[in-house]
This record gives sequence, structure tokens and C-alpha cells, in this order.
Amino acid sequence: MYMNRLFGAIVACVIIVMFYGTIGAAKEVQSPLRVELLWPDGAPGAKGDTEGDKPTLTIYPAPEKESSGTAVVIFPGGGYGHLAVDHEGHQVAQWLNSLGVTAFVLKYRHRNSGAGYGHPAPLQDAQRVVRMVRSRAKEWNVDTNLIGILGFSAGGHLASSEGTHFNKNYYELKDSIDGVSCRPDFMILIYPVITLDDSYTHAGSKLNLLGKDPGQDLVNSLSNEKQVTSDTPPTFLVHANDDKAVPPENSINFYLALRKAKVPAEMHIYENGGHGFGLGKKNSPASSWPERCVDWMKARGLFGKKDS
Repeated sequence: MYMNRLFGAIVACVIIVMFYGTIGAAKEVQSPLRVELLWPDGAPGAKGDTEGDKPTLTIYPAPEKESSGTAVVIFPGGGYGHLAVDHEGHQVAQWLNSLGVTAFVLKYRHRNSGAGYGHPAPLQDAQRVVRMVRSRAKEWNVDTNLIGILGFSAGGHLASSEGTHFNKNYYELKDSIDGVSCRPDFMILIYPVITLDDSYTHAGSKLNLLGKDPGQDLVNSLSNEKQVTSDTPPTFLVHANDDKAVPPENSINFYLALRKAKVPAEMHIYENGGHGFGLGKKNSPASSWPERCVDWMKARGLFGKKDS
């Protein structure tokens, strides 16, 4: 009896040591530094003064000793009608932190925020946030040439809009933040809405962004596979073949446009995965996309100081 109790006590001690040893060895997970308004004096075209009328940036600084100098601004999805800020926002920021990347989660305006917003409000917010990160790069320990954007679903449409419309200002430039470029240095697009053409678009995103019966010129201008040029940033694309919400043709046609324009690009189409899987669901093939993304970033030298 005594030996049994002694053995049990030893096993318990070993388990405790292993448990706390694992916690101690885990990578440091950062908490948000703070939340900042994109426009302290009010966003362009603001229709009210509620929280939903005020786009914000949540800052997740990389651990100081592991910081690469790379920054990524995250655009959560939600069909331009809400924001999936948990699994397509804050969880993603913490993953990026584990790679030494400073992350920013954008809360952009949409159809159900504040008084309700369609185009161009989300794109105004996207242009402003990239300028904000670049203008305050020294403060946030960021390399001004390593600022990327990562968008999911409708957030992928917003990101691809930012990456193809950066040479046109969608709001009046007023302060020192607006004195720098809003062109992202790279894009990561995960099951993105790319086109607003009825053939492959996500109908809900199109309706929330453009309203009913938008003009064809506007639809074409925001069908981003038609807006790719040689200046479009290098892009990493992920989609699932069985995505019923946003057909994979969105990523495929964008990739083909990038290839035609000789823009560096990589695309992964998973046979199964559906839509809205964020960083990936357990035991799903699509859950490997973060690893493939890291490989791509390393190959392109997008980890700054950690690549040297």
C-alpha cells in the first residue's frame, strides 16, 4: 500500500513538472498594446458619433527580443455586415506575434456599424490604417518596407482593394499620417471575395458594400481581378475547392491576373475546407495554410531582421 501511494505521488510530481515546464517553454503571447482611433477628429463621411462610426486599430506588438520588424494589418471578414474579430482577427494577431510579427487588427466601418456604411468607407479605413502604421513605424518598431495586409473573406476583398487601388485616394488627405504611401508591401488573402461580378461574387458582401442595383462601372472598378497591374504587391492566396460561400474562382482568377502582370504570387487550393476556417480547423488539410504562409514569407525575405 505504501509503495503504491509513493508511486502515485511520484507520478503526480512528474506530471506537474511537465505541465509547468511546458507553460514556461511556450512562446510569449502578447496582449494588445492599445486601441487607437484612425481619425481622432472623426472619420470622413461619418454619419454619427457612436463606437460603430469610429474605425479603430488594435495593436499587438511583437515580443521585443523576437521582433522581425515586419508588420501585418488584419482585415477580418464578415460580409461587410459584421466583423469576425475573434477567429479572423485577434487569434490571427497572436499567431503573427509568435512569428515575431507586429500585428494590427482593423475595425473598419460596414453596413451594420454605427449609422451604416457602404463603399467607400471601408476602403477609406484600409488606406488610412496602412498610412498610420507606416507613419508611426519607428514608434511601433516596424520596417516601413515590410508592412503587409491579411484579409479573410470580405476582408480579403477589402485587402485586395487596398492592394489594387492604393494609387487613388478615397478620402481627402489632411495630416502628417496621410503624407506617406498606403501601398502594402505584400498581401495574404484567405478565402477572399475578389470579384463583384455576379458570376462568382458573394452576393451578401456585394449588397452590403454597394447597395441594390450598383452601376456596372462601379462593379467593374471593385472587381479586383480586373485592377491588377505590375505594381500590385506580391500575394499569397488560400482557398478551399468546396467553398460554397465564396467560390475558389475568386482566388484563381486573381492569381491568373497576378501571373499575367508578372507579380510574384503563390496559391494553395485545398480539396476540402469550406469557408470561414480562420487559422484552420483541427484535422482539416486546410489547417496547414499558416505553415505554407510562413514558408512563402521566408522565401520572400519578409521576416526582416529574422531573415538576416
